[in-house]
Amino acid sequence: MQPRRVPAEGLFIVSAISQYVGAAIAISIFDRVAPQSVGWLRVVGATVALWLIARPRLGQWRGRKLRGAAVFGIATAAMNTFFYLGIARIDLGKSVAIEFIGPIAVAAFATRSLRNAIALGCAMTGVLVLGGVEIGGEPAGVAFILASSACWAAYIVVGSRVAVSSSGVDGLAVGLAIGSLALVPIGTPWSGPVWGSPLLLLACLATGVFSNAIGYGIDQYVLREVSVRRFSVLLAMLPVTAVIVGWIALSQQPSALDLVGIIAVLVGVSVQERDTAQPVDPLVQVG
Repeated sequence: MQPRRVPAEGLFIVSAISQYVGAAIAISIFDRVAPQSVGWLRVVGATVALWLIARPRLGQWRGRKLRGAAVFGIATAAMNTFFYLGIARIDLGKSVAIEFIGPIAVAAFATRSLRNAIALGCAMTGVLVLGGVEIGGEPAGVAFILASSACWAAYIVVGSRVAVSSSGVDGLAVGLAIGSLALVPIGTPWSGPVWGSPLLLLACLATGVFSNAIGYGIDQYVLREVSVRRFSVLLAMLPVTAVIVGWIALSQQPSALDLVGIIAVLVGVSVQERDTAQPVDPLVQVG
């Protein structure tokens, strides 16, 4: 008798908690280290952890496969940096809700049935409720989150192709290594305080372990098991988790309207069809 697989919803809860524990750590040190530097060190920390675990063989990464991993890694690194610049200005839960525009666009493009359209509608309604923030109140923060949202859409589409073209988290390790190099000009100029404080450096690297190595590592597994559309709708659980983590760790208490949004998201996630990932030719898909 084969062991039962953990449902994708369960894996997403673990991934979401891990990602936003990392985000809470990052927010706690933004007054001492610039968000863009924390974002860079987050990618560096994840890269080190994943290379120790995966030990990818570089000879297997070339041509289209390597280009696909590079696009994935740079999009992920940029997403992290824009996200940190945004949450330095806007509450964590609302930031993730606004950022969810990217996954909603991907899910909408891939929706083919009435049931999935209803599921997407519920999830989108819930996210819009959770993201009820006035753009005029913090335009820079919203702009950064919208940029992160566009990168998140690329993360889903390209990440699914990288996931099926590699085993384990090899593709994630290679991609983030390239992404960390791409962020050097953005992250290093403001990273001075980190090098004089081992605790600050450890905190920055820990964000990468929690948010990227664990969180995105689970994503890579799920992307090999479910379709891009279902993955995109499942991501609606992230704003819910962000609100809860922000409440517990950062005292960002949700309102009654936020709770309505959470319920709408959960309904959308539960209603959608349980389709699986489609087999692909990695050489055709990646690159």
